[in-house]
Amino acid sequence: MQNHLSSINFHSINCNGRLVDLSSPKIMGILNLTPDSFSDGGKFNNEKQALQHAEKLIAEGAEIIDIGPQSTRPNAEFLSCEEEIKRIGNIISQIKKEFPQTLISLDTFYSETVKFGFNEGIDIINDISGGYYDDKMFDTAAETKLPYILMHINPSYETMHEKIEYEDIILSINQYFSEKTNELLEKGVTDIILDPGFGFGKTIEDQMKMIDEVKYLGLGKFPLLIGISRKSFIYKPLGKSPLEINAETQKLHLKVLQQGAKILRVHDVAETKKTIDDFLR
Repeated sequence: MQNHLSSINFHSINCNGRLVDLSSPKIMGILNLTPDSFSDGGKFNNEKQALQHAEKLIAEGAEIIDIGPQSTRPNAEFLSCEEEIKRIGNIISQIKKEFPQTLISLDTFYSETVKFGFNEGIDIINDISGGYYDDKMFDTAAETKLPYILMHINPSYETMHEKIEYEDIILSINQYFSEKTNELLEKGVTDIILDPGFGFGKTIEDQMKMIDEVKYLGLGKFPLLIGISRKSFIYKPLGKSPLEINAETQKLHLKVLQQGAKILRVHDVAETKKTIDDFLR
């Protein structure tokens, strides 16, 4: 089932001194601490519920928990870094205490939130902004020496969801990745994970092209993270809700795994685990 691209064992990431082998794909389970996320807003925004949900994600097969204090859906409430930190509270340290083997990524575009998370025990920085929204982010990534997830996005918070008509979406993303990874490498950030940014400022057609051509994204230099869980480019054309597209999402997950994707960022961990198990068989 695997092709030559997906079976190349060329990626490991250094998470706080622990080498994590990405030769077999990993599941990143989403833990939103937000009251206004589009598909699970308000469900896990207190410590007890967040810890219970993290436990469920881990039991189902997530090796990474992605903690998100701020929603980035269209028209979401904008939080300061102080508000993000307050919302996170003790959740990172609590999860680390209960599940020391589980990796924690922190979904934030603020360097100060990263510093707080680093002191609490995070393993990975997940910055949707590519360093655009906080000019200290790349320096902070270098200081912490944590792996950095670089996402393709429009250059400002206000324009992040504006649909851009790209002449060639794959070429544009690769140019962005090339410029930004060079900048990160110059600052000493060597563990870089690439996220092409599904759901952010791209047409349905371009996102389907991205799915078809995942193997060309990032030019094989860095591991790829794919986050298509409950995204509108899947459910809108089908006339379904975000919670009704699991079967379609798993078909797309299989497609990107066959092209070398290394991390899947998902809400539905058990179903994704089955997809990965089938892929590795």
